[in-house]
Amino acid sequence: MKIGDKIPEILGTTADGTELRASDFAGRKLVLYFYPKDNTPGCTAEACSLNEGLPQLEAAGYAVVGVSKDSQESHRKFADKYSLSFPLIADTELTLNEAFGVWQKKKMAGREYMGTVRTTFIIDENGTIADIITKVQTKDSANQILKLTK
Repeated sequence: MKIGDKIPEILGTTADGTELRASDFAGRKLVLYFYPKDNTPGCTAEACSLNEGLPQLEAAGYAVVGVSKDSQESHRKFADKYSLSFPLIADTELTLNEAFGVWQKKKMAGREYMGTVRTTFIIDENGTIADIITKVQTKDSANQILKLTK
């Protein structure tokens, strides 16, 4: 997906089993961030940054939703461990990862594999992608987003 595209109506199922839809955020802005894996250093830093910055993001009119291919149970444990105050979508079938184009070939230590490329999508009140962050600053993710909104 690219700037100007409408996001899909069905986003996915959260750790608590709730189905999230784009229409749930109608009239509100949304930070939809994709990350590779629960409980890894970069992903934990990003989630904690967004959680700490949630009051400022909400004051700026944003809701926050995280997405990874981890299971609902993994998300539940991750959210509980770090007291995350926003939902995490369990995209186990990679439907959302593929729709947003973040499921890509990656390289590490000389081997190639398919994985989620860490990406943050900023979505406006009408469900349209307004901005995309591809060089996510995991430890300062909330401030990185807030700087875009000014």
